[in-house]
Amino acid sequence: MNFNTALLHESFSGDSATGATLTPICQVSAFAHESAEKLEAVFNSKAFGYAYTRISNPTVDAFEKRIAALEKGIGAVACSSGMAAVTMSLLNILQSGDEIIAGSSLFSGTIDLFDDLKAFGITTRFTDEVTAESVAELVTDKTKAVFTELIGNPKLNVVDIKAVAEAAHSRGIPLIIDSTTATPYLINPFDYGADIVVHSSSKYINGGGNAISGVIIDSGNFKWDTERYSGLKEYAKFGKLAYLAKLRGGIWRNTGCCLAPMNAFLNSIGLETLGLRMERLCDNALHLARFLKNVPDMEVNYPALEDNPYYELVKSQFGGKGGAILTLRAGSKEKAFKLINGLKYASVATNIGDVRTLVIHPASTIYTHSTEQQKVSAGVFDDSIRISVGIEDIDDLIGDFKQAIEKI
Repeated sequence: MNFNTALLHESFSGDSATGATLTPICQVSAFAHESAEKLEAVFNSKAFGYAYTRISNPTVDAFEKRIAALEKGIGAVACSSGMAAVTMSLLNILQSGDEIIAGSSLFSGTIDLFDDLKAFGITTRFTDEVTAESVAELVTDKTKAVFTELIGNPKLNVVDIKAVAEAAHSRGIPLIIDSTTATPYLINPFDYGADIVVHSSSKYINGGGNAISGVIIDSGNFKWDTERYSGLKEYAKFGKLAYLAKLRGGIWRNTGCCLAPMNAFLNSIGLETLGLRMERLCDNALHLARFLKNVPDMEVNYPALEDNPYYELVKSQFGGKGGAILTLRAGSKEKAFKLINGLKYASVATNIGDVRTLVIHPASTIYTHSTEQQKVSAGVFDDSIRISVGIEDIDDLIGDFKQAIEKI
């Protein structure tokens, strides 16, 4: 199946019991069974079924299966938020004394998370760019994961997955990719050697800005050394499913960061139009970036522009599409605020991936708790504006930015 067909039909056929064309919303806490013996079997994973929604739910299960198939993974675990997914993907394999190699241009929430992990004895070694060279330079015997965003938010740097995966694998370390800003429409990271993929599915997968959620997908390809990753030892009997079995039966289950059935339903609905939306979003972003590139005294950053340093990598990994985010340096914080306030169609909101165009001043909002060095590393400056492009008609978008710029 091609992409848009797969969105509708891959690992999905509605509800066979009722004939409903969509998965029903099982908005319940618990599931009753005909006997104590049956509940015992279900609860102990010795029989198929559902016991408690924190552990599993039919609506959530359907969403997980669709995402796993779309990303070419062996399974997925949905979480209550994108940050929960990032946290669980790492804590599933880490313990006190371990180290992570990560890019310093991460989303501010992820940077804050890595700072929080210090209290648990987990250290992050940051690099400006996650490359094969930087991984080789920073790796130690304590390194247990390489973590990076595929397209940095908001720096918009692009990672060469194949090169980084080879460097990580040569030291027996898994590569965990946050592919939120790329989406399966642009790329399947497993095809290039990534081991675990994380999405904040609140964003492009949902697409409508109506539900918070995250999801973790496992490729099943990484060969886990159970001496090095001792927490996986008792799950080795599950073979390729060891990582997911530990995640679902351990820290994910015990921290209670499950996805609500209603949000899983909203994600499944949004997922069905991902291809159509991303095609329009990427096209709009490129046209808006080309317009802004010709504005005097302003600097636009978009990976699919021909003079962007990541342009060749965008062509080889993403087929030339650069995603739906671009950043603009207006010249000063005052000008940035005036431009933002002068827009008619863009909402001033701290989100990405909506059908509407969203703008934000990152330095004074999502990076307000970051140090100056962290802001610079993330590509955030006092005059920076992050633009999450929507599906509006491009002539209207360009016209809106033009009139707002003329005011300043």
